[in-house]
Amino acid sequence: MHDFIISIILGFVEGLTEFLPVSSTAHLRITEALLHIDLEDPFWKMYTVVIQLGAILALPVYFGHRILSFISTFPGGEHGERTILNHPLSLTMIAFVVTAVPSWLLSKQIGENLESLVVMGWALIIGGIVMWVVDVMFRRPRVERIEEMTALQAVWIGAVQVLSAVFPGTSRSMSTIAAGQLAGLSRSAALEFSFFLSMPTMVVATGYDLLKAIRPGSEGAGEAALAPVVMTGHNWIVLAIGFAVSFIVALGVVAWFMNWVRARGFVPFAVYRIVAGIVLLGLVWTRVI
Repeated sequence: MHDFIISIILGFVEGLTEFLPVSSTAHLRITEALLHIDLEDPFWKMYTVVIQLGAILALPVYFGHRILSFISTFPGGEHGERTILNHPLSLTMIAFVVTAVPSWLLSKQIGENLESLVVMGWALIIGGIVMWVVDVMFRRPRVERIEEMTALQAVWIGAVQVLSAVFPGTSRSMSTIAAGQLAGLSRSAALEFSFFLSMPTMVVATGYDLLKAIRPGSEGAGEAALAPVVMTGHNWIVLAIGFAVSFIVALGVVAWFMNWVRARGFVPFAVYRIVAGIVLLGLVWTRVI
């Protein structure tokens, strides 16, 4: 299969799954396995990181007006009832720090699990069950907007997001959405905070992975460092295609998902996760992938 077609497929998969609670990591790994992509190839390692940046770009574009509003009202909030400790921007950074520190300390364990399709399969199934139960049982939220959140709720959501770093297949959005609902957030508030938390989390995580690709052996990279990437004109085109497709698809998904969740909830995605996890484990156990 031509590299351009492969890039379109992978960019589409990344953009489609990055912000849905179904795990983009698992879907990319499955797709790469089915397309027989050599994950030891430094270019394709780097490619997977870069197209995630394309998906990330969709968030500030879609939420640009909200971000500007938060910046202009910091730290008092729209009505002057917020403080520097519970303004939405502060809450996002609190949750990010709570996620980042233990994730960095557990980086060796994360690296060991990252390529395990079995771990991803079980994470999909367990995460789907948790999401289903939470979405059905917690339907009387106390917090309708992220402007009403507390610092304690942000700490809780950040702590739960660590699971998605340690166990690929868990999904950042699934863990933050479920944690938000458990903490009393409405579906839309939990989803929106999940998106806001994704911005610093994904920028730092993908930036770190990209640093390892560009500067192998750099401090902190350790055994996980990637081999040097030699870029050709062909490789640049392949990379640009994946980045653009990922951005365009992710932007559409974010807009659609916000509207869907307000009316229908997360149960269909929970069911999909369970089915996908069972199928993945079946493919692994029968050695298809």
